[in-house]
Amino acid sequence: MKKVLIISTGGTFNKKYNSQSGNLDIVNDGSALAEIAKQTRTSFEVLNIIDKDSLDMNKSNRATIATTIKNSKYKNIVVIHGTDTMDKTARYLAKQNLKATIVLTGAMVPHSINPIESTANLSMALGYIQASRQKGVYIAMNGVVDRYRKVVKNREVGRFEIVGSDF
Repeated sequence: MKKVLIISTGGTFNKKYNSQSGNLDIVNDGSALAEIAKQTRTSFEVLNIIDKDSLDMNKSNRATIATTIKNSKYKNIVVIHGTDTMDKTARYLAKQNLKATIVLTGAMVPHSINPIESTANLSMALGYIQASRQKGVYIAMNGVVDRYRKVVKNREVGRFEIVGSDF
């Protein structure tokens, strides 16, 4: 069984309802991941490095993610990321020529509100890493996983889909 590093950067996956403000705030305390970890047999370590909605992610944040991966002893990495700019971060990471299998995943519904999507997406990402033999950058969302260029968010229908063909 491959050991996996999960890098948590915030996103909807980690949001919780704040009863005082009425907002959904990013709480990067690892509680969602800890809850999911109880249900999996995969060995992983969690690093909470950024607490942002992906719409607020910038090049400096992406560089932090890349540096964390580069400096890690792990070669199998899942990045929990907001869905709105997941593709931008994936492209950035791919250009860094990192020697790892990197799978970005997240959720469009906060784990604290309904854990089904976040659990399914993370489980799919972890399963893909266990089965994968190729290094590269991938996206695992809504029942699909493939190279980052092929998995896109279809905003009209509110889900990720595979586009293009290998043929």
